[in-house]
Amino acid sequence: MAIRNAPKVNPMRLIDPSHPFFRPAWRRAILVAAPFGWAAVEWSYGNEIWAYLSAAIGGYLAWHLFLAWPPKGRD
Repeated sequence: MAIRNAPKVNPMRLIDPSHPFFRPAWRRAILVAAPFGWAAVEWSYGNEIWAYLSAAIGGYLAWHLFLAWPPKGRD
């Protein structure tokens, strides 16, 4: 049985871009650059699997914190 007028629940995310911590662009840039930097370190040591994993984390963060970032009017 469905509940009427139930609030719409967002699925759980690994990162919540609407949190005030992520508003400054410099914080978002550091959070995106760190995994890519670590991927370069892992790649230089020959650990391709860890490099790919770190780069995937960086890509995920780049998507949520820059590419799909809400417009300024949506705060």
